[in-house]
Amino acid sequence: MASDHPHDSRAFPDEPIGPVLTEATRLRLGRQLQALYEPIIDEPLDPRLAELLQQLDSDRRQ
Repeated sequence: MASDHPHDSRAFPDEPIGPVLTEATRLRLGRQLQALYEPIIDEPLDPRLAELLQQLDSDRRQ
């Protein structure tokens, strides 16, 4: 049974659910996130984490 709620995806399948960001907002948010995380991108990965990631990658290939 379809809901009468205005944000029910079954009632309005072509309308986005939740907030919608404009292109300008997405670009600004992207620049802010890049500025926030850029300083840590080149930091070395903890060896234990690197080993776990290698294990996961190896397990996925099997």
